[in-house]
Amino acid sequence: MQSPQVQNFFDQQSNTFSYVVSDPVSRCCAIIDSVLDYDAPSATTKTTQADLIIDYIRQNSLSVEWILETHVHADHLTASQYLKQQLGGRIAMSKKIAIVQETFSAIYNLDIKHFNSSQTFDHLFEDGEIFKIGELEAYNIPTPGHTPACLSYVIGDAVFVGDTLFMPDYGTARCDFPKGSAATLFDSVQKLYQLDENIRVFLCHDYLPAGRQQYQCESSIHEQKENNIHLNGHTNKAAFVEMRNRRDATLSMPKLILPAIQINMDGGRFPEPEANGIRYLKLPLNYFK
Repeated sequence: MQSPQVQNFFDQQSNTFSYVVSDPVSRCCAIIDSVLDYDAPSATTKTTQADLIIDYIRQNSLSVEWILETHVHADHLTASQYLKQQLGGRIAMSKKIAIVQETFSAIYNLDIKHFNSSQTFDHLFEDGEIFKIGELEAYNIPTPGHTPACLSYVIGDAVFVGDTLFMPDYGTARCDFPKGSAATLFDSVQKLYQLDENIRVFLCHDYLPAGRQQYQCESSIHEQKENNIHLNGHTNKAAFVEMRNRRDATLSMPKLILPAIQINMDGGRFPEPEANGIRYLKLPLNYFK
């Protein structure tokens, strides 16, 4: 089995891990789940995290083929457009982004025709689609539940699961966003648990549960099946759904969900400037109560 080189980048503001996954032979690579720095009080963006990725890629003479999103993130803005401008590559995610775009276009009162006629993503994956990163063989596994458009990317002996799973001592992703489903997430994780137990599992977030001192981003299928506190190889589906729904009912909304989804469901593209040259985001008042 091929073994890609994986370099992680951690954004402590959003507790997000981004990755550069590269083929040691061809020096081709993919960027997964990038972060654009965003200061909410001033509504300003910076490229500090993305520039760390750019520096790494240039220092290692890598060639970017893909800029991959595991899903439409609610806790950070993607830096995909900036990275594409600087490095090239194709921005890609699940074709089921259309469900997210339709759902949130209604919430933001945006024209869905914009997404239907001018898709910002360079490539939308079919479920299970095979692709390559240099000579590395890769494919996706649809893993909805957290959102309807979640994908996990299997690249050689590694799988990048987005928000589907966290470290075994922290559990699983929330499922209370529009079109989310705890029952669907349970079924998605069963697909991951069918992978070889030695497959490396790379996660999108870590939140330092009590008793652990260091942020971590890597486990294995075996470790998840044995030890995930929410959903291991012995977990009953009905019990998981009850636990997940009960837990989700206590969670507050992610701090950046309203700006993040608006940007991320459009492939990281900002709204067009208005007549005064300023770009504006929309906030649906009193919608999420």
